[in-house]
Amino acid sequence: MPLVSSKPVLEEALRRHFAVGAFNANNMEQVQAIVEVAQEERAPVILQVSQGAIRYAGMEFAAGLVKIAASLVSVPVVLHLDHGTDFEQNVLCLRAGFTSLMYDGSKRPFEENVATTRRVADIAHIVGIPVEAELGQVLRVTDKVTQDDVIAAMTDPDQAEEFVRRTTCDSLAVACGSVHAMTAREATLDIDRLKAIRARVSIPLVLHGSSGVKHESILEAIENGIAKVNVATALNQALIAGIRRAVAELPDETDPRKIIGVGRDEVKEAVREKIRLFGSAGTIDSTGGFTSPKKQFRSADLGEIE
Repeated sequence: MPLVSSKPVLEEALRRHFAVGAFNANNMEQVQAIVEVAQEERAPVILQVSQGAIRYAGMEFAAGLVKIAASLVSVPVVLHLDHGTDFEQNVLCLRAGFTSLMYDGSKRPFEENVATTRRVADIAHIVGIPVEAELGQVLRVTDKVTQDDVIAAMTDPDQAEEFVRRTTCDSLAVACGSVHAMTAREATLDIDRLKAIRARVSIPLVLHGSSGVKHESILEAIENGIAKVNVATALNQALIAGIRRAVAELPDETDPRKIIGVGRDEVKEAVREKIRLFGSAGTIDSTGGFTSPKKQFRSADLGEIE
C-alpha cells in the first residue's frame, strides 16, 4: 500500500496502549527485513532514515527503497526522518516524499528549539505531514555519560507542556532514562517523570534509545503514553551477528548474498521480537486497516500519500 502518515497511526497506538516500532534502516536488507516482518505480524511500522543513512546511501535512494518496500505489502508503512538536524534537512525530506518528519533541537537553547520546531511544523502541516520534536536530551553511551548526566538531561514536564503548545508538534520524544547506542539492556526508565509529562501533554510520546532499556520498563512506558519506540542499535547488532556467523560457517563463500542474507534473517527476528513486545502485532487486518471492535480506522483513514 502507499506510504502513510504517522499521525493517525500513533494516535491509534496511544488510544489502545500499544507502541509502533520505529526501526532505523541503513541498507536494503534491513528495509526488507523490517517490512517483511511487519507484513507477517500484521503490524504498522515506521521506517526511519537517519542523517547517517542519508550520508551513506543518499536521500533519494534511501527513500526509494522504503517506498518500494511499502508498495509490496498491505500494512501501513511510514517513512520518517530520524533526528533531522535543521530546517533545511526537513524541507528536503518533505520534497523527497517523507510522510513524517523530525526536527531534533534538543541540544539547542529552549527558545531556539521552539522557534525552529514551530517553523518546521508550520510548513509540514500545510501538506498534512506530522512533525516529531525532542525536548530534554537522550544522550549517547559513546559520550561516556554518567547516571547523573542522564538525570540532568531528562525532560521537564512543565516545560514539555509549554513546548508542545507553542510548537504545535504532533509527537514528542522525551528523555526519561534511556541512552542512545547501548548494547546491553540495562536501563530503567523514570516512569514517574513519564506520568508527569503525560499528565500535561496529550500528544503521543516517543522513546528513543530503546535498545538499552529493560523490556519490563518499556512495557510500563507504553502504558503511560509512549506510542512510538525507536530501535536502531539492536538491528545493527543483529545484522552484524548474522554476517559474522555466516562468514565463520562459510569461509570460502564468495557470493555476498549468501552472507548478507543470513544477517537479514537475524534482523527479521530482532524486529519480530520488538513488534510483539510493543503490542502492535495483529493490529492490522487484511485490508490494511486497524483491527478493533469499533474499527475506527480503515486503510482510507490512514492518511495515504502517493
